Amino acid sequence: MIRSYSSTSGRFDWMGLAFAILLVIVIAVPLLVVFTWAFTEVWRYPSVIPQKFGLRFWDQTLSRADVWEALFISLRLSATVTALSALICLPAAYAFARMKFPGRDLFFLSFLASHAFPKFGLLVAIAAIFLQLNLIATFWGVVLIQLVGTLMLMIWIPVAAFQAVDRRMEEAARDVGAGPLRVFWSITLPQAGPTIFAAVLLTFVSTFYETEGAWLIGAPQIRTMPVLMINFINNQVVVQYGAVLSVILWVPSFIALIFARRVIGTGSFAKGFGA
Repeated sequence: MIRSYSSTSGRFDWMGLAFAILLVIVIAVPLLVVFTWAFTEVWRYPSVIPQKFGLRFWDQTLSRADVWEALFISLRLSATVTALSALICLPAAYAFARMKFPGRDLFFLSFLASHAFPKFGLLVAIAAIFLQLNLIATFWGVVLIQLVGTLMLMIWIPVAAFQAVDRRMEEAARDVGAGPLRVFWSITLPQAGPTIFAAVLLTFVSTFYETEGAWLIGAPQIRTMPVLMINFINNQVVVQYGAVLSVILWVPSFIALIFARRVIGTGSFAKGFGA
C-alpha cells in the first residue's frame, strides 16, 4: 500500500510540474515577445531574432505629448476612484461585518451584480443613462463607471478583514475603559489594516488597467494609457509604440506587488479571507 501511494503521489507531482511549466510558458512567452519588440529597432521576416536592438522607439514614444497626457489621466483617475471607493465602501464593509439589519445578506450579495452579467452589455446600458446626464466624454463620467467595478473588491475583502478581527481583544479594551473610537484605532484597524491595504492596492491597480469603461464613456476626450495603447494598435501605428506602452503599463503593477509583498504578510492576507 505504501509503495502504491508513493507511486501515485509521484505521478501527480510530475503532472503538477508539467502543468506549472506549461503555465509559465503560456505567461512568459507573450511577455518575452512584448519586451523584445519594445527594445527592437529592426525585426524583419523571416529572421527569428531582431536584426537590431535599441532605444529609439522608447525615445519616440516618451516624446509624444499624448502619452504623458494619458499617463497623467490614468494616475489621476486611479487615485480619485480609489479614494472615493475607500470613502464609500469601507464604512459599508464595517457595517456588513459587524451589524445585523433587514436585507443585510441581499444588499451584500447585490455587490456581485455588476460581475454577474456580461460587463460590456452592462456598460452600454449605463452609457445610455450617462448620455442623458451629459457625463459621456467627461472625467467624472469615467470615475463613476470605474467606481462600479471597484465595489466587489472594496466591500468583500474588507468585510472579511473586519470579521477576522479578534473580538476578545476589543472587548478587553472596552472593559478597561477605552472608547469605541480608541478601540477601532488601536485594536481593530491594526488587525484589519493589512488586508484592507491589499484591497486598496488591488483597486488602484485594477482601475489603472481598466479599459472598457474608460473607452466607452471617456472617448474621445478622456484617453487613459490602456485606451491609448489600443488606439495605437487599431490604427496600425508602429508596433514598437504599443510594446513600449505595454512595458510602461506593467511597471506600476510590478512596483505595487513588490510594495505589497513588503507590507502585507501572507498570513495577514489569508487571515482576512479566513473569517
